[in-house]
Amino acid sequence: MNTTMAIAYDFDGTLAHGNMQEHSFIPQLEIDKDEFWKEVNVIAKDNDMDQILAYMYLMLDKATKKKVRVKKEDFNMHGRDVEFFDGVEKWFDNINEYAKNKQINIEHYVISSGLREMIEGTSIYKKFEHVFASGYKYDHHGIAEYPALAINYTTKTQYLFRINKGIKNSWENSKINEYIPDNKRAIPFKHMIYIGDGDTDIPAMKMVNYQGGKSIAVYKKNAKKKYTHKAAKKLVEEGRATICAEANYLPNSDLDKSVKGMIDQITVDIMLNKMK
Repeated sequence: MNTTMAIAYDFDGTLAHGNMQEHSFIPQLEIDKDEFWKEVNVIAKDNDMDQILAYMYLMLDKATKKKVRVKKEDFNMHGRDVEFFDGVEKWFDNINEYAKNKQINIEHYVISSGLREMIEGTSIYKKFEHVFASGYKYDHHGIAEYPALAINYTTKTQYLFRINKGIKNSWENSKINEYIPDNKRAIPFKHMIYIGDGDTDIPAMKMVNYQGGKSIAVYKKNAKKKYTHKAAKKLVEEGRATICAEANYLPNSDLDKSVKGMIDQITVDIMLNKMK
């Protein structure tokens, strides 16, 4: 019987370049992306408001003023414009095949502050066991009217516990609080890898590490501000991430070798436990 492990990914800056809203949605509003995020920060500060809720509010507010339609299928279409890092689209099949030869089944998850509706429109959506991401509630006309779910940097840890306990939704709370012995849980933390790109992933990375799993801080090659090698390396030095690697998902890249090495380590641990 094969062992199941999980790889959980942040999305923006981890699998894809920049923030997903910047590729086509914000340009459709005819506003500068930097001005948009600056306004988000002002709204959050003035209202003592969560930044994720602030950006979700501002997207709807700007769309209403510009008469831009915000149905679910519209967000799905914006997801088609998301630009991935090298090798991402073939990554999941490649890594699954490697693990399968080690008698391991991999479940891939997203835990993101970005919009699940946009992720649903991407070419890689079907590769995930489940996507935990911020999303909207829609009215009877199918128009986004209110945030249904807002995932920020601290609440990301909750969704790791949902993966751990085999809960593949965001609404079921009884099971998440129920005591389940470690050996009865769907996927032990020691069989998890978390891949993220920066400060917003620190709580998730630290928790996976603390529970016996592994975390990888990815960075963008030649980045000068966000997603830099220096920033990723600092997370490792501070004990927040296990290792760092360039966000390059091509075969034989450092990231590819690192994840495969972690799979190998899990394989050895399983074999030793059986011998015990």
